Amino acid sequence: MASDPVATPVETPVETPRAAPHPGRWLILAVMLVAEVMDLLDASIVNVAGPALEQSLGASPVGLQWVIGGYALTLGAGLVLGGRLGDRFGRRTMFLIGLASFTATSLLCAVAPSIEVLIACRLLQGAAGAMLLPQGLGLLRENFSGAELTKVFGIFGPVLGLGGIIGPVLGGGLISGDLFGLGWRSVFLVNLPIGLAALAVAAKVVPKRPGDRTLRIDTVGAALVAVSCALLVLPLNQGQQDGWPLWTWLSLAASAVGFGLFAAQQRRTAVRGREPLVAPALLRKRAFTVGLGGIALFFAGLVGSQLVLTLYLQIGRQFTAGEAGLGNLPLAVGTAIGGAVSGAFLAERIGRSVLQVGPVVQLAGAALLWFELDDSGSFSIWGIVPGVTVCGIGAGLVIAALFSFVLGAVDDDEIGSASGVLSAVQSVGGSIGVAVFGSVFFAQAEAGRFSEGFHHALLVQAGLLTVFLALTVLLPRTARAEEFAPDAGPVGESDSGLQRATLG
Repeated sequence: MASDPVATPVETPVETPRAAPHPGRWLILAVMLVAEVMDLLDASIVNVAGPALEQSLGASPVGLQWVIGGYALTLGAGLVLGGRLGDRFGRRTMFLIGLASFTATSLLCAVAPSIEVLIACRLLQGAAGAMLLPQGLGLLRENFSGAELTKVFGIFGPVLGLGGIIGPVLGGGLISGDLFGLGWRSVFLVNLPIGLAALAVAAKVVPKRPGDRTLRIDTVGAALVAVSCALLVLPLNQGQQDGWPLWTWLSLAASAVGFGLFAAQQRRTAVRGREPLVAPALLRKRAFTVGLGGIALFFAGLVGSQLVLTLYLQIGRQFTAGEAGLGNLPLAVGTAIGGAVSGAFLAERIGRSVLQVGPVVQLAGAALLWFELDDSGSFSIWGIVPGVTVCGIGAGLVIAALFSFVLGAVDDDEIGSASGVLSAVQSVGGSIGVAVFGSVFFAQAEAGRFSEGFHHALLVQAGLLTVFLALTVLLPRTARAEEFAPDAGPVGESDSGLQRATLG
């Protein structure tokens, strides 16, 4: 508080004049929302494209898994690096590069002549998203302050959360609408006018601010992460189809070695006085490393089970893409309900226990769904709405609080590095879920046993939730204070993690 200017005029502190608010700051917010919702939509918008891709490009089950999971793989593997690049070269520069690349790769996906080309383009699209996504919150912190910044974050989180939820619904509508005979290609082409318009506005209104050119980018660490992630997901996608040959097990072992080498390399980088991608002290915190495992397990189960629900409706019950997209609404509504209850009062009142109540509710929903599934010809979506909704409520209870409890294990000056790692693990965990759950479902679906394939997926989800439930006892008893406070500290690599924490 300032001193009394009459009593002590000499010692009155002189406030540094605050820079005038940027006149185009609300346009900046609009551009950030549009660009990053577009990025998030593409993580799930192709979930309903399976039959269309099979008919158009001859996609196999493994090909479909790569189209969906490959995007999440390269997105997760590049998120922390994307934040670092924003720190060094400036967030405006990296945002424009990321947005232009994302728009261009969307066009490449839309015109892909084969499933192999589409997979390659999806991998590139995920990498472009990793450059784009971490910049948004940093740009907002640069251009808003005080009460306005609080209001912006109040808008930012829910809108992006909605973007993640409506992906299958929008994708189903576009494919079923078959505008101009484009079919599944419209899912990617819709990004072109939106991306180009956002790019034009961003180039005009986002102010130029230099990055820290003295910051050195840990390219070796980034390469180790990317290779290790690929070695992990590749055999999980291909193993079922190939009969789990020796190379799949060697690849999984090599992935574990790669992550170990990454941890050692990060320690060496820090000892030499350079900037590592991940603060080595984090990896010595048991609660944090356990939290990484918990996040991977939880989001693998969540993303994987949502995919199986869509596949079951389309392939097993012959729903159209639009109908299957709408079939995801009970899960989305349940998740919104659970998140609202958890965020409004439950997490604050019962602390860490909310992370234990959530999986129990999910398990109850999975058990209910087990009995709702049958092979009769009189199937109706209403028959599985109760189980799917309960699963969603349990997921929402966890999503609203999980990142805050894991971040409770780290010090304030480690938040940036920690949240970036958590967001990357979330995305890679989702990619693993697509691979594992897709393989489990298709192993039965190829023989026409669709309900049995869904049952097997529910068993896998129950196993993941049980392990997650056991791990929660090692997390802090209370969550961190709100990480989106206007004075939350430096921006940069932390932004992607805080953003993903809000989105779930």
